[in-house]
Amino acid sequence: MKKVLILGGGFAALEAAIWLRKYGFDVTIVTNRDYMYVYPISIWIPTGEYNFNDCIIKWDDLVRVHGFKVILDKVTELKVNEKIVKCEKNEFSDFEYLIIAIGADKMKPKGSENFLSICGAPEESLKIKEKLDELIRKGSGKLAFGFGGNPKDPSNVRGGPAFEVMFNVDNKLRRLGVRDKFEITFFAPMPKPGARMGEKSLKAMDDMFKRLNIKAIKGKKIKEFVTDGVIFEDDSKLESDLTMFIPAGNGPKIFKDSSLPLNDAGFIRINEYCEVMHNFDDTSTGKYKIFAIGDSACIDGPDWRAKQGHLAEVMAKVAAFNINEIEKGTEVRKEYVSHINILCMMDIGNGAAFVYRDNKKAKMIPLPIIGHWMKKGWGWYFKNSKLNVIPRIPGM
Repeated sequence: MKKVLILGGGFAALEAAIWLRKYGFDVTIVTNRDYMYVYPISIWIPTGEYNFNDCIIKWDDLVRVHGFKVILDKVTELKVNEKIVKCEKNEFSDFEYLIIAIGADKMKPKGSENFLSICGAPEESLKIKEKLDELIRKGSGKLAFGFGGNPKDPSNVRGGPAFEVMFNVDNKLRRLGVRDKFEITFFAPMPKPGARMGEKSLKAMDDMFKRLNIKAIKGKKIKEFVTDGVIFEDDSKLESDLTMFIPAGNGPKIFKDSSLPLNDAGFIRINEYCEVMHNFDDTSTGKYKIFAIGDSACIDGPDWRAKQGHLAEVMAKVAAFNINEIEKGTEVRKEYVSHINILCMMDIGNGAAFVYRDNKKAKMIPLPIIGHWMKKGWGWYFKNSKLNVIPRIPGM
């Protein structure tokens, strides 16, 4: 069996491994955690609806089900011309295909130690909960929720989870009867945060802010995060007892000296087949193929494009399919570009809004009560279908 080495432990890495095993490849995943973290459902950790273990799938369980191998290690260096992957404890060179699905690094604004992120290290979700619980016990507080962008690659932004955590916290405080004791403010450096969802969705969000008495600071660049708030470029200050911020992504540092083709933000350039286009300086390594999927890749498409979990899985399936066709010696290929869309169930604690956008339409459909349970149902489905406890629904 031909060997495929997959770097990463998220949506893209897991999906690629599952499909490559179905095609009969020898698959090894290298990841630095002994679990896969299901970020979309971690929004309920801060409010206590879910605990940490509700949001993970152990790699040992996935290995038993699918038969790939997982090595717990951290990638420290890529030498693509020499076909070498260096890690803290291991070095890899025995493979015919390399799939890079490491994800992205987070941009580091000044004072980044003064905020917590729901899209950062998984453990930060517990710290958000701890701080929120502390303020609830105190009886009052000022809460700030926001996200940032990357001008060099606008697709690598995570706005949805910031809205979801904020709305879920608002809902919890209302259930506890203490919402009037808390000041909630949303902030973002762009003038129209969430605009990629479409103008109608943007207006619906503004209306929700007003209805829930959530203040908004938009279009002010962030100068610095401090222990008790956020300083903006005009030296105005947003006071906060708890600041939750999601920085935009940058290409991982290990890509810089790898000889991989990168865009200005440091993400790997790929073609529509998720294949990395590169030249070999050292032909002694023999020909091997490199693919990049998920947040590690520079994705092409419309201005409103965004990197999301479902697109990462599409890219994973595309890469796996194309690797199998290469081995079969055919010219048949699948591409990912036509699958680019925005798709999410934005949870607000007591309901949700179904958000969808593609090249033809953009819509947001309110789903009171049932939407919340639909998203929770998706989380249950995701975990159990990946473990083959239940059948997978075609297209999901």
